[in-house]
Amino acid sequence: MEFRLIDRIRAHTAQQRDDVKLGIGDDAAVLAVPAGQELVVAIDTMVEGVHFPRGTSPEDIGWKALAVNLSDLAAMGATPAWALLALTMPRNDAAVTADFVDGLATGFFELAQSWRLALVGGDTTSGPLCLSVAVHGFVPPGQALTRSGARAGDIVLVTGTLGDAAAGLHLLQRGEHEAALIGRLNRPTPRLSAGLALRGQASACLDVSDGLIADLGHVAEASGLGAHIDAGLLPLSPSMLAMFDDEQARMFALTGGDDYELCFTVPANRVADVQADLARIGCGATRIGRMVEGAGVQVLDANGEPMAISRKGWDHFAA
Repeated sequence: MEFRLIDRIRAHTAQQRDDVKLGIGDDAAVLAVPAGQELVVAIDTMVEGVHFPRGTSPEDIGWKALAVNLSDLAAMGATPAWALLALTMPRNDAAVTADFVDGLATGFFELAQSWRLALVGGDTTSGPLCLSVAVHGFVPPGQALTRSGARAGDIVLVTGTLGDAAAGLHLLQRGEHEAALIGRLNRPTPRLSAGLALRGQASACLDVSDGLIADLGHVAEASGLGAHIDAGLLPLSPSMLAMFDDEQARMFALTGGDDYELCFTVPANRVADVQADLARIGCGATRIGRMVEGAGVQVLDANGEPMAISRKGWDHFAA
């Protein structure tokens, strides 16, 4: 059974790359890191009922399992190259069939092929439905984006719009449907082109996976600073504003996870150039705040006064 699964996945994800010397089929892959490049590696796990609702289509699961990892490479300014997939599948579950595996691999490859990313190995086993993907990418020496380079006075920006995925999940939990919002939940867009454009321009960067306040807090802590967010500047999609009032939409944007947009800091005198660059790419970037002396993240209202926000973002180990 295990080898049949591997054969099915391999059949749907074949991608030729000259730097893959030995791929799926042996005990390990043999890969060649290009000369003059540093290797960037990330891994994420997705568990049914935690990272995607039961009943999510296999194509969407495959896409998202790869997308959340490519988002990490985007946040580092890296170009993707290879991936490993560890797939855990339940025994005797009528919903998990050969067609399910085919669909999962199809969704995975649909995203992978746009970046010529090769699946070079992995593992399969039985248990609760779970996927772990490790991705590998390249970045020129010393050019990786990090969380720790922000300086006081730097401007905080985000790509795209915020809160859509959390809004989509909220609708699913209420038994409602809105295609654009649920699409953002199931098929996030890793901002790889934006990450490449930010090399040499952003002073700090990360992706928004656990909520804006929580994730910007990581940049603030790593940089030894505080951050102020202007609540009135948050980029909110028309789809979300059509379904929710302003206050709820703003809370989704501040604390909802699964956006996988980039949040980054730029010196004030370079903001216009960076925004123009990202507009040409097609994702855009919105100025939402500033790095300041101090610690922690504060959200400011229209009068510049701190707002009380009880929830900061997703906690994987909260009860």
